[in-house]
Amino acid sequence: MLDDTLLDDPAALQRADRDRALLALAGAGARVRTALRLADAAGLDRLRPDGRPRAVLVAGHGSALTAGEILTALAGHGGLITTLPPTEAAAPRADRAGAPPAFTAGLGWQLPGWAGPLDLLVVSSADGGEPGLVSLAEQAYARGCAIVVTAPAGSPLAEAALQVRALPLPYVSSALPEDEAPARPAAEPDLPAEDPAALWSHLTPLLALAQKIGITQLPYDALPAVADLLDATAVRCRPDAAAYTNPAKGLAARLAGTVPLLWAEGPIAGAVATRFAAQLAERAGRPALAGPLPQVLTAHRGMFTGQLGAGADPDDFFRDRVDEPDPLHLQVLLLRHVPGAPGGRPGARPGGAADEADGPAEVPEDDAGPRSFGVTRAHRLAGAHDVRLTEYATARPDPLHALADLVALTDFAAVYLGLAAAQS
Repeated sequence: MLDDTLLDDPAALQRADRDRALLALAGAGARVRTALRLADAAGLDRLRPDGRPRAVLVAGHGSALTAGEILTALAGHGGLITTLPPTEAAAPRADRAGAPPAFTAGLGWQLPGWAGPLDLLVVSSADGGEPGLVSLAEQAYARGCAIVVTAPAGSPLAEAALQVRALPLPYVSSALPEDEAPARPAAEPDLPAEDPAALWSHLTPLLALAQKIGITQLPYDALPAVADLLDATAVRCRPDAAAYTNPAKGLAARLAGTVPLLWAEGPIAGAVATRFAAQLAERAGRPALAGPLPQVLTAHRGMFTGQLGAGADPDDFFRDRVDEPDPLHLQVLLLRHVPGAPGGRPGARPGGAADEADGPAEVPEDDAGPRSFGVTRAHRLAGAHDVRLTEYATARPDPLHALADLVALTDFAAVYLGLAAAQS
């Protein structure tokens, strides 16, 4: 069982955060601003597209693919967005210094057979050293595709972008000082942990490009406002904020000792739920199942009727806490985007003051606001099997801002859960 008092010890959190994940998340807003500035300097602001591409293919791994999924959610029916994950893996070659190569150096990608001159390939990499992505860009060039490459300046992928006449956009790396670099050796050297804020370095140039070519209909100031939202969340979720005022710490405490079921209503919340599941695995070492309403109700039904959903009380007074381990139980986290909620906040009473500055809100169980049948049935399913359901929602009208709100909160929660569990 997690000792949640650890969450209120900033010094202990700092000692446990050896790879400076909290600091990286706190700098996410700055990375968005830098990425926008560098993209314009690289020529994105001067781009004059001749119509929209038939399809946008987003290639990479990790957060680069998450960025593609988020673009799909934001674009809706505005265009065909396809993510290209790696399709093969080979043993990578060691470098001349004999250092163990990263697993990603042996990954391979393939263009779909239908890709051609009417399509746009976006290749995004935080490392820029994957030969498979270089080969993919060469495939696209041979087929006449338009190509955009986001990679660190000077990397092999950035150099290849010039050879295939791609638009090169710089990847913004973490701004951690050298003395703040991770000191702990990786448990799996060829599978290093991903920078928790890398998503914004992939997503920002991708959305700026999509806005330029007409794939999304975002307001002109939507992306700069995202940086401000991320800064505001970093202040609310800072390590020295008490757990009862820090929404990320509160969410982490709720998920401790549980098997989280991350349910989402709508494509925006669905992208966040998928991201949160990946971050819980990466940062907290916890499995979680994510899925969209309404189909997730049938997909996860068996877990409620099994042992995890039997209504066992983890706080049973008569349980032997020495000989009996803490039982695992289900916890449903329902994520929603409800633009136009009364008072500007989910769960607010009609006529209440608008207060979007506080970010996503936990919706009270007795909330009388409008619900879809899928949400109502989710509450009934959880209640019938004594499973706790916690609902978080954002009322921001802009889908991108709603997504940024939820991603920032859940990213911090995953990091806090991992740090507190490591000290328990």
